[in-house]
Amino acid sequence: MTDARVRTARPSDHPRIVAVCDDWWERPVAHILPRLFLDHFHSTSLVAERGGELAGFLVGFPSPSVPEEAYVHFAGVAPEHRRTGLASRLYRRFTDGARADGRTVVRAVTSPANERSIAFHRSHGFGVTGPHADYDGPGADRMVFTLRLGE
Repeated sequence: MTDARVRTARPSDHPRIVAVCDDWWERPVAHILPRLFLDHFHSTSLVAERGGELAGFLVGFPSPSVPEEAYVHFAGVAPEHRRTGLASRLYRRFTDGARADGRTVVRAVTSPANERSIAFHRSHGFGVTGPHADYDGPGADRMVFTLRLGE
């Protein structure tokens, strides 16, 4: 297991996170994480650091419209920290916080091409449906993940 330290995110973490996203995903993805997520949802988002370097992050929030739900918008782990349990730690801390806030469901989505994310979510108890055609607009199909807390 990695010895990365996990802490609550800060708005000032945004530049560090978007600077690594495209490299970590090996394709352009930074555009799906505008600054507003860390400006408005930093208190429920997480950053993992090891030796002062960014090791991972999770950007998530309680749904303001669906009181029983929380949503993971974007999460990632540096390639050198994968398969260490860090992603599991980030998700566990987020779901524990969601549960403490009275949430009973955690949701997330990804592209059908993101096989690593689909496998990760399945292995952590998320139900997976899809692909849902045009979920995020024309041609933007998505897989939908649902985790019922307490099950």
